Amino acid sequence: MNILITGGAGFIGSHVVRRLVLNYPDYTIYNLDKLTYAGNLENLKDIQDAKNYNFIKGDICDKVLLQSIFDEHKITHVIHLAAESHVDRSITNPLAFIETNVVGTSNLLLAAKEAWQDNYHGKKFYHISTDEVYGSLGDSGFFYENTSYDPRSPYSASKASSDHLVRAFYHTYNLPVVISNCSNNYGPNHFPEKLIPLCINNILQGKELPIYGKGENVRDWLYVEDHAHAIDTILHDGKVGETYNIGGHNEWTNIDLIRLLCDQLDEKLSNEIGASQKLITFVKDRAGHDLRYAIDASKIDNELGWKPSVTFEEGLSKTIDWYLENKEWLENVTSGDYANYYSKMYE
Repeated sequence: MNILITGGAGFIGSHVVRRLVLNYPDYTIYNLDKLTYAGNLENLKDIQDAKNYNFIKGDICDKVLLQSIFDEHKITHVIHLAAESHVDRSITNPLAFIETNVVGTSNLLLAAKEAWQDNYHGKKFYHISTDEVYGSLGDSGFFYENTSYDPRSPYSASKASSDHLVRAFYHTYNLPVVISNCSNNYGPNHFPEKLIPLCINNILQGKELPIYGKGENVRDWLYVEDHAHAIDTILHDGKVGETYNIGGHNEWTNIDLIRLLCDQLDEKLSNEIGASQKLITFVKDRAGHDLRYAIDASKIDNELGWKPSVTFEEGLSKTIDWYLENKEWLENVTSGDYANYYSKMYE
């Protein structure tokens, strides 16, 4: 396989790149990343010199570049992870999300179609999406692969659009596609604009922990290495034309999650238990904030044999340990533009 992974220097992408580079030395991995604020080559320092790994700096909105990559490197598989992904940023700048998530995905689909020229044997276009395209749940129920789409933010609307385009290329051109929709990821290398790394970083700095509304919103949490394993499984065994929901079976309200995080971090730092919880501060709720997401992941379990390997408590402990051991990484990514963004959003 000659695999093009878009967004491979980002949070989820870097874990997928590392897993494939290390587990499949006969595959050649091409990591295409624009290196925006969330893309960081430090995430891949340990495998950057691997013989089967290649980095390409570039934008999925660059049609000429995409064509040259497919032609020069004889790409056989695509794992499409590159995306603008933060709801807060989509509210302040929706056009950036449309450009990357909709136009960029269209360019990638066209590049694959033109390069493969209907010779689809041994080819696969794998598009990674989110559970947010399904909208918001009440106190009960789950998202299934056939749940109707009901996106509520510019981010989720742009991802829903890209999902529809991928399916359209399958039905119209027979492009061999597969899609997965995942729940909230957490783990090492997560950029600290998202809830868990943001709060870890703030506790280490003695800053307030900004929690939207009353912290009652519920999310299903998936450890990023479990997600990388699921992507590996779907790449190899996923059926063309199918969609697979990937969830962690870990539903938590935001406030209960942060209280657990505070207590685990206090214990690891030898602080008095409860000290970090005093930093919790409730802020004005996000516009259009979905109440609850919950994934039914029985299809990928029953058909492909994948299931999460860690509980949320275990995964959160491993995540905190990583940030405590990699404070230099945290300091590097929270300098400069991020400081300005944080001030604008939360202060």
